Amino acid sequence: MTTFQISQLAARTGVPTSTLRFYEKAGLLTADRTSGGYRIFDEEAVERLGFIGAAKLLGLPLEEIAQLLGVWETGACTDVRAELRPRVAARVVEAESRIVELEVFASSLRSALEHLDALPDRAGRCDPKCGFLGASGRRTPVMVDLAPRRREETEAERWRTVPVSCSLTGDDQQARTDRWQEALAGAVREPIPDGMRLVLPVDRTAVVAELAGREQQCCPFFDFRLHVDGPVVRMEVRAPADGAGLLAELFGPAA
Repeated sequence: MTTFQISQLAARTGVPTSTLRFYEKAGLLTADRTSGGYRIFDEEAVERLGFIGAAKLLGLPLEEIAQLLGVWETGACTDVRAELRPRVAARVVEAESRIVELEVFASSLRSALEHLDALPDRAGRCDPKCGFLGASGRRTPVMVDLAPRRREETEAERWRTVPVSCSLTGDDQQARTDRWQEALAGAVREPIPDGMRLVLPVDRTAVVAELAGREQQCCPFFDFRLHVDGPVVRMEVRAPADGAGLLAELFGPAA
């Protein structure tokens, strides 16, 4: 049987010796000891490290990897698959939530760039009168709820106190409406307090997130919340009572 000292195992697998010692201490890796106290690993350690490395690439924490290793040791591939699949599915949801949040953030950055490019040259100091600082301070962030998370009441309800007005006019309003209608084609609408919930295929998440981000720039009285749920994304839109008509006109009457 082939055995390795810790330095040899590190060279064989590319895993640093410090990491190997940590894995051993955490119970992910086992080693025998020579009479002189040196660690000795067998070929199974190479396979375990391959399994650990693959699981880490999937974003699994060491606690879950340790649980999976216990199943892997039985040699039943079906059991490993059954344990692994829901964990990977959960990471998919997390990854999609980050994509949506980044899309919203990118939309805000693009709007900021457009506003900066439109500002006139001023010789004086930058202050709220230049428009940018004042405008950014009035914006309400898009609420992206893709996992349960606690928020302060003032943050969650800020949209209720924003004046019901839209900064778009004419052709810009029509173009905005057309984009929403295209993105929401076939959506299932459900009434909710103060608004409606729209259920769409999950592949439209990025599109509706970007549109929601842009909508906040012209109509900050709308409150958007997105929840990725497996094959669908659920977008909730709310507005104060004075904005109910605009909400229904833009997003369609609730079914």
